Amino acid sequence: METNRELRLAVLIDADNVPYANIKGMLEEIAKYGTPTFKRIYGDWTKPTLSGWKTVLLENAITPIQQYSYTTGKNSSDSALIIDAMDILYTGRVDGFCIVSSDSDFTRLATRLREAGMLVFGIGEKKTPAPFIAACNKFIYIEILKKEIKVEAAVLETSKLAAPVKEEIAPVAKIDRGLIKLISESINDIADEDGWIFLGVLGNMILKKRPDFDPRNYGHKKLLDLIRSIKVLDVEERHSGKTSHFYVKTK
Repeated sequence: METNRELRLAVLIDADNVPYANIKGMLEEIAKYGTPTFKRIYGDWTKPTLSGWKTVLLENAITPIQQYSYTTGKNSSDSALIIDAMDILYTGRVDGFCIVSSDSDFTRLATRLREAGMLVFGIGEKKTPAPFIAACNKFIYIEILKKEIKVEAAVLETSKLAAPVKEEIAPVAKIDRGLIKLISESINDIADEDGWIFLGVLGNMILKKRPDFDPRNYGHKKLLDLIRSIKVLDVEERHSGKTSHFYVKTK
């Protein structure tokens, strides 16, 4: 998916369903897709289990929204987040939403926001149910962000002591036949008469089919790196002035 730093995003966080330890990585990831104009987090702040969040809210300028749990076993903060999302939608002051949660209760919300023409980004753990993932334009796994933070810390520490290490993200999933089929079919769906497709267009097509697709899931930072590692695909670099454009086709 093409990024746009001018995109105005409402970032709504479900404190009960995501870990606070990775908030820095989450906000840095969100910044790749736009500028947060709303940053709100929902939970019952009287609960000791949410105490970890309190230490990171001020330094990240996130507004906490208090929502008491009226009934045992019910998550009333979900309702507060949904109501706020609809209020923000009708203000017309954002271009998209980022829902940070691993809870499938937000599936209908994500669907409704997309029906209204909003871009919807999801961030959650790998346990997130498939319906919520499918309802988003793009879904990012928190586990990927954890690995990136560990790699950056290791590179920084190593650079002080010895020769720099190769900055590489440990693979989360194997490049299997399913992935190759997904990419190959996406190329065939929209390739030109010679079989070539612009890399950026290919990435958008894959995301439409699989919102949780991310090269980092397979140990590569960029889609181009992932494509080059698959032997059944060809990559061609074309130059337009000083700008390089990459095209892909199946062999």
